[in-house]
Amino acid sequence: QAQLVESGGGLAQPGGSLRLSCTASNIVSIYRMSWYRQAPGNERELVASETNGGTANYLDSVKGRFTISMDNAKKTVYLQMNSLKPEDTAVYYCYAYSWGLARDYWGQGTQVTVSS
Repeated sequence: QAQLVESGGGLAQPGGSLRLSCTASNIVSIYRMSWYRQAPGNERELVASETNGGTANYLDSVKGRFTISMDNAKKTVYLQMNSLKPEDTAVYYCYAYSWGLARDYWGQGTQVTVSS
């Protein structure tokens, strides 16, 4: 069964750090892996994305604080989140696009809460 499995969410204090991980299983020809987030009452938004060639882009509000990295061999994407703010609180979803199958995959989501 093709799936994305996320880990690393939790509670952090403002200014703190968390690292999210997402590993793809039974998914081939991954072109892009990304992290999205959705806070209560808000639409899901793209936080960071990286292609298998290493091209990355970020939501403006996380630039300089978050870093995405993709390990193609392990089919894993990481999101290092530093200098966390309360407004970063959301459910974070992993996403992968397979060019070979021309379809999207989504993880189940992991909660990130930033609070003192």
